[in-house]
Amino acid sequence: MLILIADDHDLLRDTLVAYVQTAGGIDVLTAPTLDQAMTLIHNDGPFDLVLLDYNMPGMNRLEGLRRVLDLPDGPRVALISGEAPRAVVQEAIDAGAAGFVPKTLPAKSLVNAIRFMAAGEQFVPLDLLVPTEHSAHPMAKRLTKRELQVLEGLTNGKSNKEIARDLELSEPTVKLHVKNLYRKIGASNRTQAALLAREAKLF
Repeated sequence: MLILIADDHDLLRDTLVAYVQTAGGIDVLTAPTLDQAMTLIHNDGPFDLVLLDYNMPGMNRLEGLRRVLDLPDGPRVALISGEAPRAVVQEAIDAGAAGFVPKTLPAKSLVNAIRFMAAGEQFVPLDLLVPTEHSAHPMAKRLTKRELQVLEGLTNGKSNKEIARDLELSEPTVKLHVKNLYRKIGASNRTQAALLAREAKLF
């Protein structure tokens, strides 16, 4: 997998690269400005994912995101930022972004988010989405929107294959979601996860 991280803060950019490369299986190129990122996309692509810092030079709010999204055969693109408000995140998603990654995200979660987005998924932390009917429950707050959808499938007794078909995902991606939601809600198997969801009256 090849990704591009474009961010004008050298230390933060280097830290992100270290996180990602330590996970293995991901090669990373970097750029400090949008223009340099565009040059790399043209000369060194195709990239599986491009992460753009919302506040770096050349971005002009979401105009930079749209410039990359409008490229012929353009890569999947996500925003990375420490301070983008919810409205901006929603606008980016509506424009076609693959997701939004807070700079405060733990290293393991960051790598998982990158893998999800590169695989065609969309990643946005639950607390930055428009609140759902489940979001008030403490268990729901620990899960992403997609993890909630997978958990609902488990609660309905569906197999990974069935959940993958319903959500238009690959089975390995569903397995990864299942593993993550187990950890987050303290479940050790499908039956326990379903029982916990029912007890919480999530579905």
